[in-house]
Amino acid sequence: MFYRAHPFHWVPAAGLRHASTDRRPDAALAYPTGTSVSTLCRQKLSADNSELAWLWSTCGDCDVEAHRIARTLYTPATERTK
Repeated sequence: MFYRAHPFHWVPAAGLRHASTDRRPDAALAYPTGTSVSTLCRQKLSADNSELAWLWSTCGDCDVEAHRIARTLYTPATERTK
């Protein structure tokens, strides 16, 4: 299996770590604080790229959706048709 980057990024916002498929600014490793992001749990939130925010708990709904996306990406096509 080869490495392929996930189509989502983790972003602390509103007291939890969420995931988003929104494009990050060019060359940015994270969404800058204050950036409005649409999350996998279907919320529009403001990113908090502070050091402590990365230690927050993960949003359960984003986690479930991120795992679903990852499984889809890494499941061979023959497995998906079963």
